[in-house]
Amino acid sequence: MSSRLLQLRGVRKQFGAHVVLNDVAFEVAPGEIVGLVGPNGSGKTTTINVISGLLQADAGQVEFEGRDINRLAMFRRARAGINRTFQVPKVFRDMTVLENVEVAARAVHMDDAEVGRILEEVELGGLAGRNAGSLTVNQQKLLDLGRALATRPKLLLVDEIGAGLNPAELGAIAALLQKLAARGIALIVVEHLLDFLNRITERVIVLGAGRMLFEGPLEAASRDPEVVAAFIGAA
Repeated sequence: MSSRLLQLRGVRKQFGAHVVLNDVAFEVAPGEIVGLVGPNGSGKTTTINVISGLLQADAGQVEFEGRDINRLAMFRRARAGINRTFQVPKVFRDMTVLENVEVAARAVHMDDAEVGRILEEVELGGLAGRNAGSLTVNQQKLLDLGRALATRPKLLLVDEIGAGLNPAELGAIAALLQKLAARGIALIVVEHLLDFLNRITERVIVLGAGRMLFEGPLEAASRDPEVVAAFIGAA
């Protein structure tokens, strides 16, 4: 892998007196898949909200391609190459599948042929004319992913895409994410399904109460006393 694409240094975020992220620091390289795990309330989604620009860090630095982007608006981060999916897909339900992707594609002047290739890649080519609100949960997640891909991201933030999917659907999603990484897209994948994460990445970051508890192989994380205590304490 080449030099780092994303770097967080000493990132802190709080809401009132409640500190939700405290001194979070890690790097992600192009083409790398990094898992982000932790108990509920550990700060996983807040971390990707800060990276995507939905939230702004109160302290620390968020650097993308060597540039501090902490004060950059979310739409400008998307144009720079950062996009995301949501745990609950935010599709435009009254628009067709094709129209959903076209909305995002306009931002980067993507032509119809490339939009069509994205729909095929996320296995929605045959549903291009279908109303997005009529799709299954899995199909809406794929559409959410396809719409993010239509902005030609360099970094893709994936928020619990595996939740509620069956084994076959999980296998297809895992293969797709690995294919995207092979093209050079970096991915941060927030996930509770550890078997799913184990299929797609060798490196995970474990958060607990807003701070980093562990960074390294998932198998090693399961033996780390602090990680085990954090998950047991959340049970």
